[in-house]
Amino acid sequence: MDEVVLRAMRRWPNVSAVYGWLRLDQRGEWLIKESDGGFERATHPAIGAFFGRNYLADERGRWYVQNGPQRVFVTLEYTPLVYRLDDRAAGFVAHTGAVAGALRGLYLDDHNHLLLETELGIGVINDRDLPGVLERLAPPPGADLDTALLAVANGEAIEASLCGQRLRIAPIRRADVPRRFGFDPQPAPPAGEPDCA
Repeated sequence: MDEVVLRAMRRWPNVSAVYGWLRLDQRGEWLIKESDGGFERATHPAIGAFFGRNYLADERGRWYVQNGPQRVFVTLEYTPLVYRLDDRAAGFVAHTGAVAGALRGLYLDDHNHLLLETELGIGVINDRDLPGVLERLAPPPGADLDTALLAVANGEAIEASLCGQRLRIAPIRRADVPRRFGFDPQPAPPAGEPDCA
């Protein structure tokens, strides 16, 4: 977290949180609410970098950006993290810029999205990177990739390797992802908690 944010939190410790103002789409892009109620992409690199450095989850699995003394809770289009291949296409980074680290599992959901579980947590793989990811995904010995993925789509878990790391590919229902991985995709204020939106 940025030092300027930490200082603001110490100076103003009881600022009400904001809900419904910031979204994260399935490609890892931030969307900010406009005065007309619509959402616009945050395209300035410095804004995205600030959000990424100050993006955290609370004890209820609600993800937020700590904006100075104020928590701005994020509505998630899907998962709290979005992964892409790193610049060398040898590993993964999150939409925040954080290195994913060790891979723990790969999931194929019922909408044909690939989700990656890493040291950072669960995240959907950015669809723009899918061709490169599939090139680096090695199915079990004796199987071709299409047959292996079809088996997963039909409910079978298989062993494979991705970017040189062994992992299990398992099926998952999109609707089950938030509960399974403990996050709230649509944070709302608990009863009695003010909302500064």
